[in-house]
Amino acid sequence: MALPSWQDKKLGGKGRAALWLESEVKEGNIFTKAQLRKAFPDDAQIDRRVRELRDYGWQIDTNRDDPELKQEEQRYSRKGAEVWIPGQAKVAKAKDSLTGPQRDRVFLGDNFLCRTCGTGPGESYGDGGLKLSKLDVARREVRLADGTVEVQLVTECNRCHVGSGGRDTDLGELLRVVEGLTPLERKVFAGWIEADRRTPSVLEKLWGVFRTLPEESRTAVMRAVTAEDE
Repeated sequence: MALPSWQDKKLGGKGRAALWLESEVKEGNIFTKAQLRKAFPDDAQIDRRVRELRDYGWQIDTNRDDPELKQEEQRYSRKGAEVWIPGQAKVAKAKDSLTGPQRDRVFLGDNFLCRTCGTGPGESYGDGGLKLSKLDVARREVRLADGTVEVQLVTECNRCHVGSGGRDTDLGELLRVVEGLTPLERKVFAGWIEADRRTPSVLEKLWGVFRTLPEESRTAVMRAVTAEDE
């Protein structure tokens, strides 16, 4: 279905701003405040209208969310509720807004860890940068075993949240893989789940180092591994 025109003033500032992002900027692309104001020269509050879209599930990142963005730039990362549809905005805001206690429950359930990269609040990313992680609550589409799609809440850090557009989970496929595990594999996996942590085994660590070796060194390691078989 074709989108209404973002230039239709009957749709209101918020609806027009959302349609402008969808039809002109496109999801995943960067726009500037200058471009926004040029598109809406008669709306002095257009910056606020764009910010308000975040209350309806729209992900619009600034340089506070993504240091690679310049101060005047924003990235339209993910579409939210279709606020240009009459009545949709009111329903969507009530559904999408989270209270403080709700956010705390999500953080607690996720052990205050980003469920994408595993960092905790205020931790360094370990890449030499000065930026520390900040946790937020994201919405992720999960395909259940019966094929239906459900939006579930998950903890993500500010860095992972920037690149999370389009990320979803096929729970049904994951459960099918679990069913195919051997008893030993299930026991190991259950231990990781209980600890909410996976410590690589000695073999896995060795394999990680082995893969980085030059050919001559790999050959030397291979000879050491097979020496007892000869």
